[in-house]
Amino acid sequence: MDRFTVPTRYWQLLEDGRIQCDLCPRACKLREGQRGVCFVRARENDRVVLTSYGRSSGFCVDPIEKKPLNHFLPGTSVLSFGTAGCNLACRFCQNWDISKSKEIDTLADPASPGQIAQTARSLGCASVAFTYNDPVTFHEYAIDVADACRDLGIKAVAVTAGYVCAEPRAEFYRHMDAANVDLKGFTEDFYKHTCAGQLDAVLETLEYLKHDTDVWFEITNLLIPGLNDSDQELEAMTSWVVERLGPEVPMHFTAFHPDFKMMDRPHTPPETLTRARGIAVANGIRYAYTGNVHDTEGSSTYCEGCGIGLVERDWYTLGRYQLTGDGRCQRCGAACPGVFAGAPGTWGARRLPVRLAAAAR
Repeated sequence: MDRFTVPTRYWQLLEDGRIQCDLCPRACKLREGQRGVCFVRARENDRVVLTSYGRSSGFCVDPIEKKPLNHFLPGTSVLSFGTAGCNLACRFCQNWDISKSKEIDTLADPASPGQIAQTARSLGCASVAFTYNDPVTFHEYAIDVADACRDLGIKAVAVTAGYVCAEPRAEFYRHMDAANVDLKGFTEDFYKHTCAGQLDAVLETLEYLKHDTDVWFEITNLLIPGLNDSDQELEAMTSWVVERLGPEVPMHFTAFHPDFKMMDRPHTPPETLTRARGIAVANGIRYAYTGNVHDTEGSSTYCEGCGIGLVERDWYTLGRYQLTGDGRCQRCGAACPGVFAGAPGTWGARRLPVRLAAAAR
């Protein structure tokens, strides 16, 4: 076993001699030497191991709004990284070169949890984000990084599709401070034929986050023309969110671009995002946003008490800011749900690629 391979806990031996991985609903059943659909969890020596521990596909400092999180430490920077592999098979994957990679680039940074935490601190990042590919697949590594960050006062953010089983889900979120969950559509047909997954499992994760944790979370819905952008589906989705999660969970409607195995669909028109936001607001979503477009009105936050603009945004850049340090409207005092800590950050829309070895010096 090399230094990037570690044993895991969520698996069971089946009567036919195969081992079933119990991390996610795929329940991959493996014989010796086989890998799961995610490719980074494998059967070795009659147990399931993670083969990507301590290896990253790259690091970058981003604005927290890019995750996207609009109600979590606004304006601050976040050290983002991923590994390789994914437990879904979305035909439209916008990060397919990472999530569908079957190898870690040999030039990628080896990265221990402590190194990542120290680098985030040295770069002035308020948080570290597990993104680019789903942290469900590198569960053990993500937890260790989150713990190392917490020791230095740095928050941990999961950017995830929420496709995970109950027991590992509970363990994982005990270590997270915030999450953005990608709710890819709102029909089982879409999940089955476009993502090779199940909608119900994702909805269970959302309800778990709301009712059983203190993790701050927001939802992203990538709208694909002709596939998941109908009024009917948006009505059903946003109504479910209000009913089961509450009206204060922020929702981000973002634009698709042709990629991976879905090159036959056009870019999402800005009008579609505006329409989706309008449906969400009409159904009671108090914080509905458009994303991946320059739309100040659709990407800004407004006070539910008096209606003034609390946080003006143009893409990832903050403008006029009228929240107190603890997240209240400066005019009427109404609380804005989220996680706030004093004045907003000033990172802006910058993107800073980072080589971990150089940053640590």
